[in-house]
Amino acid sequence: MRGAIKGLLVAGVMALLWAPASARAEGYVSPFAGVTFGNSQLEKKFNWGVNAGYMGAGVIGGEVDFGWQPNAFGEIVDNHVMDLMGNLIIGIPMGGTHGAGIRPYVTGGLGMIQSKISGLGLVPDYDKKDFGFNVGAGAMGFFSEHVGLRGDVRYFRTINNNDSSLDNGLNLDLGNFDFWRASVGVVIR
Repeated sequence: MRGAIKGLLVAGVMALLWAPASARAEGYVSPFAGVTFGNSQLEKKFNWGVNAGYMGAGVIGGEVDFGWQPNAFGEIVDNHVMDLMGNLIIGIPMGGTHGAGIRPYVTGGLGMIQSKISGLGLVPDYDKKDFGFNVGAGAMGFFSEHVGLRGDVRYFRTINNNDSSLDNGLNLDLGNFDFWRASVGVVIR
């Protein structure tokens, strides 16, 4: 039994490795550095993170976005803003999906935005995790088969549960915490 499972596993890996390139989804990872703007509460503008995703059938795909902004509210206390989003990405490859080329895209999704401030002394720590969304646009440009640059601009905003009336159970409104992020990074596919 173990031999059969091991044989099936090896056969599956071999099939993936020998599959035609055009039938594969195009996976990528893109660490980035960026700046935030559009929110006067955020004193420190530098942020960093990583995007990882795939483009199935060349045009539509999925992506996970993780962003981290240390000392977002200043350096007096320990604080940060963090986002973790699951996104849909739509991008049209110009020049094909292999080798050099450019892929402009739009993206949007839902996830969590965390604002945390700790070390305030007599005041309790503030740790708020809100449901949120992001929308944006950008481009990935490849100068080789596997390496390129990526840049985008995204808008992030929290979504609050409106508890004032529970007539349909899904009373959501836009939260009051929002910001824009512009970022650039290496993309590896």
